Amino acid sequence: MFARSILRGARTVSTVGRSTRFARPFASNTGSVTDTRPREAGLVSKSEVPAVSYADGEVQRTTLSIDEKIEATEVGADKVTPLSREVYNKMTPSLQRMSIMDKVVIITGGARGLGNHMARSCIEAGAKAMIIFDANPELGVQSAAELHEATGSKIPVEFFGIDIRNATAVENALAAVIQKHGVPDVLINSAGIADSNIPAETYDHDMWRRLIDINLSGSFFVAQTVGKAMIAAGKPGSIILVASMSGSIVNYPQEQSCYNASKAGVIQLGKSLAAEWAKYNIRVNCISPGYMDTALNNVPALDAQKVIWKSMTPQGRLGAVDDLNGVAVFLASDASAFMTGSNLIIDGGYTLY
Repeated sequence: MFARSILRGARTVSTVGRSTRFARPFASNTGSVTDTRPREAGLVSKSEVPAVSYADGEVQRTTLSIDEKIEATEVGADKVTPLSREVYNKMTPSLQRMSIMDKVVIITGGARGLGNHMARSCIEAGAKAMIIFDANPELGVQSAAELHEATGSKIPVEFFGIDIRNATAVENALAAVIQKHGVPDVLINSAGIADSNIPAETYDHDMWRRLIDINLSGSFFVAQTVGKAMIAAGKPGSIILVASMSGSIVNYPQEQSCYNASKAGVIQLGKSLAAEWAKYNIRVNCISPGYMDTALNNVPALDAQKVIWKSMTPQGRLGAVDDLNGVAVFLASDASAFMTGSNLIIDGGYTLY
């Protein structure tokens, strides 16, 4: 009882102290003393907004006029602003570590969707060259051209139409990249496919092999090829494997045993490579997205399931196509230099339940 009385007394004193501190007069910018007496709240017209700022022991009151319509400056969705050396040099050391200035980045599955948006964010964070691997040649050529144009033709963007299941093709493409840009600093493996609403007892064996071959074997082939080049060059690097929350939980209500198994394999692959390659200063981490609002999910057949997905996600929505951009840049940058073998789940809270 005595202790509680002391605590209440301490809180009272603390409150009074704060009130007294903020109640003392401040010298305004005009040199006059501010009136600290309580004022009656008046009606504020819809055309005016009062504003008060406190800085360096002074107070300044202003009124903002909103009679005129202020048009916001819109940044086009197709515009990508590369990080310039001039801007980089003005950044604080902490912000510089969060950039990927002058790094060469390879992104698989970068012709569209999440991979394409991560490519854009990497350029905005300072990448000096962007390399896209994708199995869709028509879409890949178009996406590379659009991305290069979106940067104002300032950043070189290259496309290689390869299937990551073909290890030889991956090796040849990387050799061409190294010849022109040097050993890459960053690999983001975003290529993958999904089969869903297929009960395990009826899952076709050829479909199973194809999905595992793309999602898991392909992830290994690309990581192995880039990792060997980094090791041979003695070059530190960051390898980011896009897995899925499905590698850690079982989705509902759809049946997708093969996809879940493949992404669980990617997560464990990432941990294994991280453990093996840490001695070479090569970091390997995974990003595990939740349900994302991509073109692949925008089909009428999934409308009913998307209602369920949203209801089971605390944030009540699907992930936007750019919701992985920040974490991709973070993992690619030196800001995550002491981070390897991690699996970052970006799911709006879905796996909390």
